[in-house]
Amino acid sequence: MKKTLFVCIALVSVSLSLRCAKAQAVLTGDTALACEAILCLSSGVQPGECTPSLNRYFGISFEDWLETVRARLAFLELCPVSNQSPPMTSLINAISNGAGQCDPTSLNATLRMWCNVSNYQAYNYQGYNAVCISDTLPNYCSAYFTNAYTNFSSYAPRYVGTPETGGYWVAAQDYNAALASYNATGRGIVNYWWQ
Repeated sequence: MKKTLFVCIALVSVSLSLRCAKAQAVLTGDTALACEAILCLSSGVQPGECTPSLNRYFGISFEDWLETVRARLAFLELCPVSNQSPPMTSLINAISNGAGQCDPTSLNATLRMWCNVSNYQAYNYQGYNAVCISDTLPNYCSAYFTNAYTNFSSYAPRYVGTPETGGYWVAAQDYNAALASYNATGRGIVNYWWQ
């Protein structure tokens, strides 16, 4: 009986020590970089310590954009917590679809649409169609910026003006100056079909 009790206690001790050792394991390689990338891409500010993980993440690039998204998603999923909860899984998907695509430069380049400037007098071109920039974020950017695990409340790009009057996306920190300039001139960016 004493021997059985001793064996049980020994097994429990070994089991607990293995768990503690496992909990203290340090992540390395792509697993560590994936976890770091998730942390860095979940914030509006990336310190210098983020450089290796962000270089690895953005270094994943294929000719086909969907392949790039899938490969980046697979990389982020190397982090052990990537599928820990539905909000975390949602964050990983939002990052893989939105990171690097939701900055003002990308939004101004990809959200172009045709609009009629017939009521827009500032350029004296009445009745012409122009290429304007939509003021609606793509779904993948909305999912990225509004995820429960991100902190973009004061860093997300903001839209200045309206599409019909040359509105455009700017970095959050540049919004007040851009809005003042827009209000002073009464116009933003308008691209006509021949430009």
